Amino acid sequence: MNIYGKMMVVAGVTMLAACQNHGAGSSENAQPVDPELDRCQASQYQSYVGKPLSSISSLSFANPVRAIPVNSAVTMDFNLNRINFLGDKDNNITRVYCG
Repeated sequence: MNIYGKMMVVAGVTMLAACQNHGAGSSENAQPVDPELDRCQASQYQSYVGKPLSSISSLSFANPVRAIPVNSAVTMDFNLNRINFLGDKDNNITRVYCG
């Protein structure tokens, strides 16, 4: 294997290591949030993960919001200013993200 092949292997391993999930999103392990990727400020609502989708109905939002129950049809438009609350089969929130 030549030097370029070795460099590609090292680069690949480094990129894979960067993709690791280091545990649950607790406040002690919270990573800094890129403001450009968190334009909708979904990071402020991560504490709702595990709660029922209905728990967001009493909140008021400055940005557009979408609650997505499991197996729901949704539009594929991408809006970085919209907060998405993704639900599971038990209607509990599994993910909060912009898009």
